[in-house]
Amino acid sequence: MKKARKKNKIYSLMFKLLAILSMREHHLGYRETVRTFWLTHSRAAEDLYVTTLKRWNRIFSEEGEQGLMKEHKGSKKNDGLNNSRTKSIEFVNEDVYAENERLRAENDYLKKLDALVREREEREKRKKPE
Repeated sequence: MKKARKKNKIYSLMFKLLAILSMREHHLGYRETVRTFWLTHSRAAEDLYVTTLKRWNRIFSEEGEQGLMKEHKGSKKNDGLNNSRTKSIEFVNEDVYAENERLRAENDYLKKLDALVREREEREKRKKPE
């Protein structure tokens, strides 16, 4: 019995840049970055995201921000709708989607930071018996 093929997720330029620039700015490894930006439930899923992040990082290093905007192998092509109204709607949708992705990433980051701070405070409470 064949498995149904899962459709590839399309990420916004803002999400890609946020992931790559955060990784570089905070000197994170690929796996640490994946754990920050994606909720993974298995090592196999994490490996797939690591591969994706490596590809984005290579493209960004070679071609810059413009390279991440290009469609790369396996990506969907324009379906022939070229009128200006459709394009403006697509740009608005892209902006909303990008903002949503950025806010999700920021929310995940803050949740993890809060958990780390709480963990540290708990450890300090255990060290200081009153």
